Amino acid sequence: MNVRALAAKTIYEVLEKGISLSVALPDQQQHIDNGKDKALLAELCYGVMRQLPQLDKCVSDCLAKPFKGKQRILHQLLIVGCYQLYFTRIPAHAAISETAEACRQLRFDGLVKVVNGVLRTIQRQDAELNTDSDTLRFNTPAWFIKRLQQAYPDKWQHIIEQSHQRPPMWLRNNQQLQTRDTYLAALAQYDIPAQAGPSQDAILLDAAKDVAALPDFMEGAASVQDGAAQWAATLLAPKADELVLDACAAPGGKSCHLLELAPNINLVAVDFDQKRLARVQQNLDRLHLKAQLIHGDAADIPSWWQGQQFDRILLDAPCSATGVIRRHPDIKWLRKNSDIEELANLQKQILDHCWQWLKPGGTLLYATCSILPQENSQQVEQFLERTADASLIPIEQQTQLDDIGWQILPGQDNMDGFYYARLVKAI
Repeated sequence: MNVRALAAKTIYEVLEKGISLSVALPDQQQHIDNGKDKALLAELCYGVMRQLPQLDKCVSDCLAKPFKGKQRILHQLLIVGCYQLYFTRIPAHAAISETAEACRQLRFDGLVKVVNGVLRTIQRQDAELNTDSDTLRFNTPAWFIKRLQQAYPDKWQHIIEQSHQRPPMWLRNNQQLQTRDTYLAALAQYDIPAQAGPSQDAILLDAAKDVAALPDFMEGAASVQDGAAQWAATLLAPKADELVLDACAAPGGKSCHLLELAPNINLVAVDFDQKRLARVQQNLDRLHLKAQLIHGDAADIPSWWQGQQFDRILLDAPCSATGVIRRHPDIKWLRKNSDIEELANLQKQILDHCWQWLKPGGTLLYATCSILPQENSQQVEQFLERTADASLIPIEQQTQLDDIGWQILPGQDNMDGFYYARLVKAI
């Protein structure tokens, strides 16, 4: 099956079935052996997700009647064809012929002429993509635009612009094996340009690389982790022999970083998703680290833990992931406005529960990869109002020390959007 057919199947899985792109894309890539074709498939799928409203409008305007039922996959196929015509260097004749062939491979032989005709009409018209609404202009759902306008009246357009950028590749140096300067020198020897990031272990590559090309990656010298996410372990600042809980641990990057910073802590890593917990173990194994992994609910700690309270807790709470749209553009189409209220309620429940399991004098670091105040500063402000033994410790990197936590916006220092609040329990 050709790349366009696989792209249509991937996008259909995301838009019609609600499966995340990070799951749907690898499922289709496994049918490809050629590395360049795998890269093209990713380019088509990610590109479509970034430009979806404009592409969808362009295709819909050229269809005499919409596809329904099982034929909906052909609508996604046409969007893939439209993306090629507008946003790639693929010659128009090749884009159209390969997309028409994909229609045949998807077993809709009788509709090949329709697919071919629509794409030729789009090519012939060569019109500017529609920008008649904010959703079309910014390729962003109206509900999300409204929330950004309310939260960031002077920055919302910049945030959307940054969320459409292709994300950089960050590495986290493993300080147990070498200094960051030593690993930067090793990268230079491999002709991989890179620079030190703002946190102690962060390295920003000038261009993304296959991890197989990185020096000693499989031996644990470094890990792939965005610069914003790398602040979690540093801000929690674990100390030797402490009992530490990573409350929503998968896929394990922060758990591993905690152990790299303080190898002698007793780390309990918990996640609700059994499959994703396996990823935590894989990361620990590659880095030769050990933690107690538990399949459990962070909102019901007694169901899986009968030990003592924790010295430190990292709560990377379930969230809208609106800070990482540049890495996961399908988030814009999988999230709904009503999700934010539901997520905020879940965050409140987990935060209140985890607090009960924090020792007096202990530290809890609340984190999300969201940029919405309802999940972040407002969540923490409300927690402080109802929790007498909680106090907020300012984070040095905050723009204003009287801010409630540290909000990182997408693109800031080339990082993803992220939020941190450091809370200490009274003795």
